[in-house]
Formats: sequence, C-alpha cells, structure tokens
Amino acid sequence: MSAKVLCQPVSGRKDQKAFLDLEKRLYQDDPNWVPPLWSERVKLVGFKHHPFYDDAEGQTFLVRRGDRVVGRVLAVVNHAHNHYHDEKRGFFGFFECEDDEEAAIVLLNTAAEWLKERGMTAVRGPAHPSLNYEVGLLVDGFDTPPTFLIPYNHEYYERLITAAGFEKTQDLYSYEASIDILETLDPKLMFVIEESTRRFNVKCRPIASNNFNADVRVFLDIYNQSLQQTWGYVPMSEQEVVEQSKGLKNLLLPRLTSIAEIEGKPVGAGFGLLDYNPLIKQIGGKLFPFGWLKLLLGRKKLTRLRLVSANVLPEYQKWGLGLVTLYKILPEAIDFGIQMGEFSWVLESNQLSRGTIERGGATRSKTHRLYDRSLTNDADQASS
Repeated sequence: MSAKVLCQPVSGRKDQKAFLDLEKRLYQDDPNWVPPLWSERVKLVGFKHHPFYDDAEGQTFLVRRGDRVVGRVLAVVNHAHNHYHDEKRGFFGFFECEDDEEAAIVLLNTAAEWLKERGMTAVRGPAHPSLNYEVGLLVDGFDTPPTFLIPYNHEYYERLITAAGFEKTQDLYSYEASIDILETLDPKLMFVIEESTRRFNVKCRPIASNNFNADVRVFLDIYNQSLQQTWGYVPMSEQEVVEQSKGLKNLLLPRLTSIAEIEGKPVGAGFGLLDYNPLIKQIGGKLFPFGWLKLLLGRKKLTRLRLVSANVLPEYQKWGLGLVTLYKILPEAIDFGIQMGEFSWVLESNQLSRGTIERGGATRSKTHRLYDRSLTNDADQASS
C-alpha cells in the first residue's frame, strides 16, 4: 500500500465507466451479489437524466491508489429533503471500496467536504440516492442474496464507514415468512382484518390492467400521503412519480397488488414485487437487447415475493387497513406459486409495523443501517 491515495471528481466517460466497473470487479467472486439494472443505475448516479436531480445536485468521486481505482461514492445535496425537514443535510450513496481504510477515509472525507462547501452541516447515508430508492448498508444477513431493489455489500464496509467518523442513526429490517403464513396467522390479527373490513365496508381490488397508469398513480399518491410523519421521508416529486410509474408498469403483476377502497375512494394500497434478482443475475443486469424478454418470460417460475408496501391514508392508519390490503394479496401469491415472502424494509423505529409483522410469524432476515456524521466540527473529520 505504498502508492499514493488520490480522490478526484468523476470527469468524463472514462471515469464514469470506471465508477460502474468497480462494482463488477469487487463482487465478481461473490455468489450472493446481483448486478443492478445498469440502465437505471446510470440515471440514479447522475450520468443520465433522472427527475430526482431536478431538485438535487450530486457529484460522484473516485479514489485511486496509484493508477488503480479502489473506491467510489456519490455525494448528494437533496434540496427536497432539506426543504421538507428544515435541515442542511447532505447524503452519500453508491459507496464501494476495496478493503483499504485509508482510501475509504479519504473518499468519504472528500465527499463530506464537497457537501460542507455547499452549506451542509451533516451527512447521512448510504442512500442511493434517497430514501425513496435503495437505502442502507447491509450489516446482518450476508448468507443469502438480496431481494429485488435491496442493497448488498461487503461485510467490511461497516468498518470503513465508521472509521470515517460515521455513527449509526437508524436500522432498516427485512423480514421473511413462508407464504403459507395464512394457515398459522395469529387469531388476533385475523380479528383485526375482519373487524376493519366490516367496520369500514372495505372493498379491495387489484390494479386494473386496462387502467394501469392511473392506478399506479393512485398507489404512489397514497404512498406520498401516508408517509408524511415517517422518519426521513420526503415526498416524491410529480416527475419522480411519472418515472416510477413507467418502471413499475413493466414489473408489477396486477394480481399481486391491492387497492383498498371505502365508498369508492382509494384509502390504502399494497403490492408485492416479484424477486427478479435470479433473472437479473442471468442477464447480467442488462435489459437490452433481450433482457426484458427474459424477465417477462422467466417470471412465471419465480417463487419469492417482496411485499414492498402497505400504505394507508393517515386518517385510517390506526385501523388495520394495511393488513387488509396485504391479506388480499396472499391467496393470489399462493396461486401464482410463491413460496416465500419478504417484508422489506421496515424502520427500526416503526414499532407498530414491526410488532404486527413479528406477531404474524415473520422472522428478521437482514438488517441495513443508515449512518450520520456532523460536518460542523472539523475535529470529527477522521484522519487517515
């Protein structure tokens, strides 16, 4: 490790390629790693347009030891977050690094300094690039591959990040359960589902195939409204909603979704997202020219479902309507051939959701962690 460490902003296509290729190289011998969908990755890191950056600014960095690229990171000023929470908080994401503590500290310090120069007083991460997308550093559950859109990383990353002065701020949990959970569901939860359905005369329906775009918008609107008091939450912009709708249109199966309505008004929405990762691994994360076709044709054999969300409008959140929406999905999942379901992710601080999931028989399978660091005191800057 005698060669000099140098961290610089990504500049030009050669650097962009090096930024993306580092991830492939670091995990080439890891059987649990699944490549991202590269066409989405280039947008989320800012190499192509993504509406997230309409109200945010980002800068990618590479750290080299001599001529060798050994690490990368994205620094983000998310103006939407800071306006919503009245903060001056920056973020970091897409962190990858060899097991090189000196290089990691230089890399993260450089990103922190870039944020500080733009008036930020604290930094949080990893967020790829915000909490509305992939988020968190895997710190427990390295023995199995991640499910679709859940981050995966090397075990030593936690040591590198804490060495750079970051401390835990919140954990995110993933839970898994056999899909035949219906047969052993806690009678108290079953009572809540039945009583909530009766009290409000709730009607649940799947997203309509012939009205797909409008119904996906219904879900995303409920998502935005339902999470207003959730830790770290920031509403998606109108343009982000449109972008997400386009992506979900090709991935969602209507039968694995549920919109709860009261007197014809949508008040809750839940959906299960097939774990496409086994297929994404086969196509190397490349959707074109034939990757999309393999995803669509191959999904009939997938047996794992990620239960991503059960969002309910704030005025109905204490009445168990989230359970009602998910309960309606389970029979369809069983009929499809799903064997295992994953609830992900759930905030450590969300005692209500955690308690409900655990009472339902699910077990915690993975833990992801978010870290904070102050930028207001130069003394907290870890030195190499």
